Amino acid sequence: MSFANDIRAAFSRRDNALSQLLLINVLVFVVLLLVRVTLFLVTGGAVSLVSVLEWLAVPSGPMTLLTRPWTLLTYSFAHTDFFHILFNLLNLYWFGSLVREYLGDRKLVSLYVLGALAGAALYLLAYNFIPVFAGRPAILYGASASVTAIIVGAATLLPDYTFNIILLGPIRIKYIAAVVVLVSIAGIDGGNPGGEIAHLGGAMLGFLFIRQLQRGRDLGRPVQAVGDWVGRLLSGPQLRVTHRGGAAATAAPAARKGSLPKPEQEDIDAILDKISRSGYESLSKEEKQKLFKASQK
Repeated sequence: MSFANDIRAAFSRRDNALSQLLLINVLVFVVLLLVRVTLFLVTGGAVSLVSVLEWLAVPSGPMTLLTRPWTLLTYSFAHTDFFHILFNLLNLYWFGSLVREYLGDRKLVSLYVLGALAGAALYLLAYNFIPVFAGRPAILYGASASVTAIIVGAATLLPDYTFNIILLGPIRIKYIAAVVVLVSIAGIDGGNPGGEIAHLGGAMLGFLFIRQLQRGRDLGRPVQAVGDWVGRLLSGPQLRVTHRGGAAATAAPAARKGSLPKPEQEDIDAILDKISRSGYESLSKEEKQKLFKASQK
């Protein structure tokens, strides 16, 4: 099977959001790498990658942003440095796996997209209203805001879940998230203030997203609605089949509805609270099944 077929297979599955997010980041990185080398060979360095990257990255100027609104999302998939994308993808995989396991693919994508938007929003506010940054041209790119949203979201959902870190041993992810936030705060007066501010925007979104979800409000519904619309647009018109005859036509839907009842939101909130207190392994088999069914919504 060729690389193209592998990529097509990865994106054909609806339950493969984490792999798809990782793959998009890698593909964009490879394309930018090839563009950078090509520009060097053709122009001898007279035209740099920045001229291309500006069409993917969020500009600090509002008027420029109005001509490039798509950058509010595309920036979160653009990397030019190997270690930058490496650390982002590792964290996306580790913490994204947790979010996907407990909340499902749709919530993971919502958290990634909303984290990117929140990071961009805080970055724009800082660079246009805080005097030390105002008037300083800059661009924002990288998945760090989205990844930070996922890190903090996972830590808010499962604060006592532990990762075994080399040389350090088991560490609860709430402390890992706290270190990530503190490092971002400390880096604001360094060489990448815009990026660190965007991290904080993602962190705030991650915390708010899970807290609202635990209260029964899904902030990701608009993202999911847009995703469903795009999916229908790409899949083309669907063939609708109608059945005639009373008993045969109505019995099957009723049976399907009765065989896999969706758990109530109150039950899910109670299960999430139990995970936060005691961890996933404390759940009963029935509670795990309810959580899984809820993640398929």
